[in-house]
Amino acid sequence: MPQGVLVIAEQGEGKFRKNAYEVISEGRRLADAIGEPLTGVVLGSEVEQIAGELAEYGADKILVGDDPALADYTTDVYTNVSFDIVKNNDPKIVLLGASAQGKDLSARLAARLNAGLVMDCTSLKLEDQTLIAIRPVFGGKVLAEVAIEDTPQIAAIRPNVMEIVKNQKAGDLEKISINTGATKTKVVEKKVEASTKVDLTEADFIVSGGRGMGGSDFSVVEELAHVLGGAVGASRSAVDEGWRPHSDQVGQTGKVVTPNLYIACGISGAIQHLAGMASSKYIVAINKDPEAPIFKKADFGIVEDLFKAVPSIIAEIKKLKE
Repeated sequence: MPQGVLVIAEQGEGKFRKNAYEVISEGRRLADAIGEPLTGVVLGSEVEQIAGELAEYGADKILVGDDPALADYTTDVYTNVSFDIVKNNDPKIVLLGASAQGKDLSARLAARLNAGLVMDCTSLKLEDQTLIAIRPVFGGKVLAEVAIEDTPQIAAIRPNVMEIVKNQKAGDLEKISINTGATKTKVVEKKVEASTKVDLTEADFIVSGGRGMGGSDFSVVEELAHVLGGAVGASRSAVDEGWRPHSDQVGQTGKVVTPNLYIACGISGAIQHLAGMASSKYIVAINKDPEAPIFKKADFGIVEDLFKAVPSIIAEIKKLKE
């Protein structure tokens, strides 16, 4: 009989992603609600040393798949290994983060298990042991409640929306054997860009620039993001112009973000962009066009040339930090 909640916690370069702590915390809440255990899963190479961290956030048991074959994420290997883990443990609920990797893995895993999956969830609840997932649809204009029938019930949780809660549990570690199964892909070469940038999808503060930037010089936006300790984003038009890389794009065809504060500089507020940031806790719009659609979505609006307004904001923040 299916029992408990199983969380696949994403890590990279020997560190858990912030979203992993959010998902394990949510898993603990759901496990308590059904009165059943929470199992954390850590996959990678040389990850046994970090696996115990999940106990601090509520894991009763931690399954560790530590193998050189898992050093780099590849869809087929991770799907094969995750499938075996789910089949062997038979959980009622499986949770993952809705990162690029998590979305890929959860979709493949659901297909392999012939199980229900809700992607990009912003909230979860239980009704008589049935998982009800809340997720935005139609570009964030509607919140849909989706019930998942049968087990396992799989949900991928949007980064930066769930509360991280420490809840120390036993966290018994169990190292599991790995069977990579049939694989058709391999990592031939990996190029890592040296960067200290905050991950856009996990940032608490995001400053984005749009067509109003007028060119590739985003220095004023970058400085504001730096003093806030946040990340730099961009609208699709700015990316299409070649001013910023696609990895910075916020929107329906870019990244979906949910920071505590989103500052839109020179962004008109097209539906495509709003779909990627509408769930931000607070939105500040800076645009010299008072009729820009972004103001309808913003909590605070500044009608001014961004190259005048942003330096003033930076100066005031620096004063507060002195």
